[in-house]
This record gives sequence, structure tokens and C-alpha cells, in this order.
Amino acid sequence: MGNNPQKISVYGAVLSLYVTRLIKLVNKKGKLKSSLIFDEFPTIYLNNMDSLIATARSNKVSTTLGVQDFSQLRKDYGKEQADVIMNITGNIISGQATGDTAKQLSERFGKIMQDRTSFSINRMDTSVSKSKQLDSAIPPSKISSLSSGEFVGLVADNPEQKIDLKAFHCEILNDHQALKEEQDNYQAIPEIRKIDQSMVLRNYMQVKQDVLDIVEFEMEKIVEDPASQHLIVKK
Repeated sequence: MGNNPQKISVYGAVLSLYVTRLIKLVNKKGKLKSSLIFDEFPTIYLNNMDSLIATARSNKVSTTLGVQDFSQLRKDYGKEQADVIMNITGNIISGQATGDTAKQLSERFGKIMQDRTSFSINRMDTSVSKSKQLDSAIPPSKISSLSSGEFVGLVADNPEQKIDLKAFHCEILNDHQALKEEQDNYQAIPEIRKIDQSMVLRNYMQVKQDVLDIVEFEMEKIVEDPASQHLIVKK
């Protein structure tokens, strides 16, 4: 709903209200584990997003933000808040990125000791020298040249459960033959439901109804509270 540039100016405030209400419901003590996933995150604005990331972990809530590029987040949220969001996240997974984003990611991944081998060839003999040098674990050139299905990342751990491969470079492999053989081993394969226009419309109408319910609920609270009745302007 937030990826339409012609409608985001209309939907933006409603979406922010909807998501803010959702966050207040799940980010409490004693609630079930939950996950908040915001794809195309810069298309909506949520105030104090850094506080949500910092406090939600203690309430068993994980937060996942999906952005196309760090410069997009900086443009829509401002440099200061974008830097805080970038630095406060413990896990980073990135596909191909260029420019300043690739440079910042490379600095975030840190440096490691890497083996260096140099060859010297002349008419008489050939010499090989080996050394170790502190260099970027994942250089910006590697991040900017990733292919489709490749990604790099950095994950957080703790002293009790250390992760040896904190910074990684992986590739998604789609082995269709192996997948087919694995599916053939099951006696019953669940039918894959295709998303059609009617399903999208039903979800859209459900969201609109949920927004109306939220507004009606808040209005009833204001009407029943004498201290807040002055907030309603009757025409």
C-alpha cells in the first residue's frame, strides 16, 4: 500500500497510525514472541524507530527493516536518525549496493588478517613471498559486484553462543532437481495458492475496515473522557 508514489501522500498518515497502533499492542511485557517486518521501510514514517529497535528485543519482538539503499533512508528520515537506525541494528544482510552504502557496509563488517602471496620472476629464478595483512573482510568492490542471489552480512552473537562466521558472503542456490526429488518423497504436497486480484481486494478492504475500527475506538475513548471532549470539534 505504501509503494504507490501517487497515493503515499494520502495513505502515509493512515499507515503510520495503523503501524503505530500495531507496535503498541505487541511491544509489551508478557506478550507472545512476534516479528515486525517493514519492507520498503522508507515509504512510511514511524517516529522513534530507533527506540523500538532498542526496546523491542527485551519484549521478545524482532524488527526487520527492508530498504533499497541507505541513501533512501537518509533522504526520508534525515541523516541523524538514519545513522542511528543503521548503527543500532545488530544484524545486517545486503545484496548488491554501490557508492557510499557499499563503503559503509564494508567498514561495518570490519577488517581481518588475510594471507598475501607475491611472486617475483626474473631470468634466473622465481621467488614467492607470503605475508599477512590487515584488510577489509568484505571490500566495497565485492559488495558492488554481487550477482543476483549473492549477499553479504554481519550477525550478532553473545559470549555463550559465539558465531565463527560473523561476517559472511553467501549465495542462494536453487537446485530444482533436488527440490523435485525432495517433494516426491512426501505423500501429500500442500497446494500452492495463487494470489489473485480478489484476494488483494479483500485484504485491502480489510485494512480499510481495521483503520475505521481504530478511529471509531479512539473517538469513543475521547467522547467518554470529559477531560478530552474538547478535542472534538463539532460542525
